[in-house]
Amino acid sequence: MIMNKKEKADLIQIVECDDGSHTLYRKDLDEHYHSTFGAVSESKHIFIDAGFKYLSRNLSEINILEVGFGTGLNAFLTLLEVEKNDIKVHYTGVETIKLTEEVISKLNYAGFIGNENSATHFYSIHQCSWEEKVEIISAFSLIKIESKIEDVEIEKNHFDLVYFDAFAPDVQAELWTKDVFLKIYNAMKPAGVLVTYSCKGDVKRALKSVGFRIEKLPGPKGKREFLRAYKD
Repeated sequence: MIMNKKEKADLIQIVECDDGSHTLYRKDLDEHYHSTFGAVSESKHIFIDAGFKYLSRNLSEINILEVGFGTGLNAFLTLLEVEKNDIKVHYTGVETIKLTEEVISKLNYAGFIGNENSATHFYSIHQCSWEEKVEIISAFSLIKIESKIEDVEIEKNHFDLVYFDAFAPDVQAELWTKDVFLKIYNAMKPAGVLVTYSCKGDVKRALKSVGFRIEKLPGPKGKREFLRAYKD
């Protein structure tokens, strides 16, 4: 789905979460990009702590796939973690709607995090070209792909970690299917990990049906549980 600037501006609005960080609201879907209890706190809890930090304990190099690149928050937080650790990351983000520069400039993640390099890194993530691999820092490369995950050609046995951050199953059911999860499963290395905020029964069944072993973990504020899935 490709839109012009006016259509994007009319479609998306910025919302301040309870933790003070921003999220976006999609009017057409009646859906927020993150939990309104806290965008940054949710992303750190689910994707960074249960995903990146969990997996990076035993790896020096990680290939990451994100389904639902969105605001770039997960990529941004991952980049900040990479700076703290002796690890190299190759990051692939898939997204159907690229945000406008106006929306990106108003998001408060860089100031909210307060890291001395945060503003530079956040805008580097968004200003770099799409559809080509870009080195943001020496230990973090990024390729952003504007496409549906169903249409992306993904190398088999390539990814160590998947951030599955698509809109909710009630909103975009086509992304939470057995076919999509099988494609992702085949793209992951043995011992790879997938993390997602959803813990719905249909999601658990779809993940298990293609071979994932799943684990329910305590969720961030406002959410009882989320899922971590393993390719054994």
